Amino acid sequence: MSFTHYLSNFLLGYAALVVSLYMISYVIPRAAFVARVLVSYILLIGVALYGAFVSIFLTIIGKQGVSQWATGRAFHWAMLFTTGVCFEIDDPKNILGTTRPAVFIGNHQTELDVLMLGAMFPKYCSVTAKASLKKTPFLGWFMTLSGSIFIDRKNSKDAREAMKGAAQEIQAKRQSVYMFPEGTRSYAKDPTLLPFKKGAFYLAVQAGVPIVPCVVANYSHVLYIKSMLFNAGKIPVKVLDPIPTKGLTAADVDELTRTTRELMLRELISLSEKAQGRKFAMPVAADQSSKAVSSGVDTTVSSL
Repeated sequence: MSFTHYLSNFLLGYAALVVSLYMISYVIPRAAFVARVLVSYILLIGVALYGAFVSIFLTIIGKQGVSQWATGRAFHWAMLFTTGVCFEIDDPKNILGTTRPAVFIGNHQTELDVLMLGAMFPKYCSVTAKASLKKTPFLGWFMTLSGSIFIDRKNSKDAREAMKGAAQEIQAKRQSVYMFPEGTRSYAKDPTLLPFKKGAFYLAVQAGVPIVPCVVANYSHVLYIKSMLFNAGKIPVKVLDPIPTKGLTAADVDELTRTTRELMLRELISLSEKAQGRKFAMPVAADQSSKAVSSGVDTTVSSL
């Protein structure tokens, strides 16, 4: 039998399993969690492969900078029609479309943030990632072909050194980047921010580009892994005004990091209250000197 035959049988069986789980979920709610997880992962693999081919084509015609935007939108629509999960972007000033280059930053909650990037990723923007991800099947292939900016933290003495090459690429290509300054997923039930790593802020200062905070409401009512909860739903994302960095130096990074985090935390509480229809207390201030472990497509940069 041919590879195509085996692949078609696998996909048909996979689809039948997902449909069965969705039907069972009316009796056993947790079955919906498994169904949406299975759909999400098969779509992620499929879209990554699609993105690799799209990236090759767009590179040939001189449009590599929109590869991740095009691939992300495909994932956004595929997830909406199969799982009912949708991130709604609030950007009345069209900052995503008019601010370039920039360092976009956002809070990091779960693996579902990959879908958030798919929904809001601007053109001529890419993620930053640790260099080891180049070797990851599917995702690594797509990230390499689509022009992701890789950072080799192992060969750099500190965050400032690690960001030099990335800053040069941003300036030369006028390519924005998106980073998660928390460094890892929070998996939080209530809205909160982990301590911010400083790499994104050093990068913005070195490149002389603005920081654009993007705040995603806490969505534990849609996805909460500890309780095996994965529902359909709309999740609001608010794009805040750009924060200029021209004229700033490395000495300003600590204060820039602190004030940006406070701004995002206030907006996170407000946005989450609207999304979930309940009040939240402001979390106790976090110790910015603490460490976080990077995962997924996050940049591995330790605080100084």
